[in-house]
Amino acid sequence: MSDLSKMKISEARDALKKGDVTSVELTEACLSEIEKSNALNAFVHETPELAMDMARAADANKQGGDLNGIPLGIKDLFCTKGVLSQAASGILAGFKPEYESTVTTQLFAGGAVMLGKLNMDEFAMGSSNETSVYGDAVNPWKRGNDDAQLTPGGSSGGSASAVAADLCLAATGTDTGGSIRQPAAFAGITGIKPTYGRVSRWGIVAFASSLDQAGPMTKDVRDAAIMLRAMSGHDPKDSTSADLAVPDFEAALTGDIRGKVIGIPKEYRMDGMPEEIAKLWEDGTAMLKDAGAEIRDITLPHTKYALPAYYVIAPAEASSNLARYDGVRFGHRAKLDAGDGITEMYEKTRAEGFGSEVKRRVMIGTYVLSAGFYDAYYNRARKVRALIKRDFESVFADGIDAILTPATPSAAFGLGEMADADPVQMYLNDVFTVTVNLAGLPGIAVPAGLDKDGLPLGLQLIGRPWEEGDLLNTAYTLERAAQFVAKPNRWW
Repeated sequence: MSDLSKMKISEARDALKKGDVTSVELTEACLSEIEKSNALNAFVHETPELAMDMARAADANKQGGDLNGIPLGIKDLFCTKGVLSQAASGILAGFKPEYESTVTTQLFAGGAVMLGKLNMDEFAMGSSNETSVYGDAVNPWKRGNDDAQLTPGGSSGGSASAVAADLCLAATGTDTGGSIRQPAAFAGITGIKPTYGRVSRWGIVAFASSLDQAGPMTKDVRDAAIMLRAMSGHDPKDSTSADLAVPDFEAALTGDIRGKVIGIPKEYRMDGMPEEIAKLWEDGTAMLKDAGAEIRDITLPHTKYALPAYYVIAPAEASSNLARYDGVRFGHRAKLDAGDGITEMYEKTRAEGFGSEVKRRVMIGTYVLSAGFYDAYYNRARKVRALIKRDFESVFADGIDAILTPATPSAAFGLGEMADADPVQMYLNDVFTVTVNLAGLPGIAVPAGLDKDGLPLGLQLIGRPWEEGDLLNTAYTLERAAQFVAKPNRWW
């Protein structure tokens, strides 16, 4: 069987159970593709020997779960025991954890195979994968006949690139303000951010603790359902982890959404929205209506305050979380001059170890938490967050089952194209996604069409809290109607 790395999780799972293919064969196929993919810079720490050991163990284990023998890529934000886990930052150079994150523990206990660690924005701070200490990850898609390298989105850019280029069958991602959904849309794959608390954050390097949530990045909605179930569950080591049973998300994929009510928020019709994005949104709305859903216009009045609130809360939490990187216990430590004391060590280590975007956010966060500004900025942003959450609660209470919006304000842009722009221009990439994190809701990006240059465009569905099964079923219906099957032309 050729092209094994192009298989979906569901296909590989069934083939493995029938004995048509082995995990060793699947893993070898993926490792071979990774070797040929240096131009994408998606995998940054390869673990071929470990992968083969895990594959052989999976082949010997006939009692494994749905992911038994499935080769995955792991975002560099997840701590993996004995394997470099740097969060794409120089300050964690050489860090090999002595422990395994809860998510990877669960995946590996179910028989999944780790191919290696994936590129990302430093500490997950970015929307283009251009802040990584490893260099830029590159999108496998190209604009028409243009050779310009495009961003795979961020912060889970390496994950999106690897899945879209068939280097792995699926990958883990994390989403603080859209970092699963935006790269999924840019790379023509599926990505779901579950409800806050559905997936344990323990052992995942923290960016903004009240917003971070891990989720799967996959080739289709069914694979997302399979992988999300394996990643989910209560974890006593994470105080924000919900003690709720994990449903069989795959079983929820009936494709029947008759009678469901889909909300279309007027506030997401932004000034200057590209016609292609507006048309895609209209087409997606028509697809869900044709499938039997009721379409209803809704209002989420505080949406316009979401980006400013997010870019106060997230840097504030980052400033607090990143205070631990001081050169004392682990990671990089600066060389000191004679007479330097502990203060100089902190200053030099953090100046050398952190990249410019991380420094920018740490400084913003420290500023908004400082005496005299705490109430003016941080407390006010928290109040706005509560209002945004209440907007969603109100529409769900009125009978809305899911909300349809664009996933991104554009298709993938070129690497370096925003380098000289105001940082706020980059932050605007999160305009459709941050509200979901602020409200702690589940959201999924599904590829639904191509722009005039042949680049993928995605739609986002936002669901009720803890109802990922229902959300995945609506996404599954949209996916079947959109019939997106395009793949990037191989150039790497």
